[in-house]
Amino acid sequence: MALIDSHDPPLSAPLTLSFDYTRSVGPTLSAFFTALRERRIVGIRGSDGRVHVPVVEYDPVTCAPLTEIVPVSSVGTVLSWSWQAEPLEGQPLGRPFTWALILLDGADTALLHAVDGQVGTGDRVHVHWVDEPMGAITDIAHFVPGDEPEPVAQTVDERDPVTVVVSPCSLAVQHTASRPESIFLRAMRQGTLLGARAGENGKVYFPPREADPATGRALDHFVELPDKGTVTTFAIINIPFAGQKIKPPYVAAYVLLDGADIPFLHLVTEVDATDVRMGMRVEAVWKPSGERDFGIDNIDHFRPTGEPDADYDTYKHHL
Repeated sequence: MALIDSHDPPLSAPLTLSFDYTRSVGPTLSAFFTALRERRIVGIRGSDGRVHVPVVEYDPVTCAPLTEIVPVSSVGTVLSWSWQAEPLEGQPLGRPFTWALILLDGADTALLHAVDGQVGTGDRVHVHWVDEPMGAITDIAHFVPGDEPEPVAQTVDERDPVTVVVSPCSLAVQHTASRPESIFLRAMRQGTLLGARAGENGKVYFPPREADPATGRALDHFVELPDKGTVTTFAIINIPFAGQKIKPPYVAAYVLLDGADIPFLHLVTEVDATDVRMGMRVEAVWKPSGERDFGIDNIDHFRPTGEPDADYDTYKHHL
């Protein structure tokens, strides 16, 4: 055990979290998105006679399901607006534009969308469609000033109705690691596993964190841990999914390193998935030193050591 006083600055790096949010749509939203794919806009009529655009699945008054689809115009009136002087990445236009609440002719609720250029309350605008509609709200590229609808070629769309919508989601941040995290990551790059504890008798947390959750004391003592441990619990992943890097079946297991009090999640391979079990002794398989960076993935995976399984009493309090 050692108290490490690091004067190195915290590690910092850009971090992008992204995934495709995929959802199925019911009959109401299907009608709305299918119409957009055909360069048409539809609303839905509520029990009070109002036509809602975009459509809603349930009546705001009675909460009953709605079914009466109503065609509306692609031309409407600006009710309110906000000027976007500096567009952000991913917004509808790469030049200054207006966000506007637009009441389409034939509708009773407003649609939020972008207008190319500056407009004011009461101005008339119409839809400008994308070249290849796919069945999403982004089939409306943006609105433009004018009282005449954009000409639309009359074609027959023989594709099935839209039943699934995929919405890409992305968040980019600059992540700055805490002092314990930075110490831990620098050690990982050197092939060393560091846990941390508060004082000399606290629980050893791996990976380290700022404070002991039980006492609130700073985890200021760093402990070098071996790269062997015990499988406490695990799951066998049999189902493929988008973005999956490993072919199923494979095992994601919580590994309790020798000397640690908190298990962490990693892969267990080089063994048939059905042979992985609680208590199995495993060891880390590291990437070559020249391929290591600041991350837990410097450990490529864990594999069985061949040792006898650990006794249940040695890890039952760490499940």
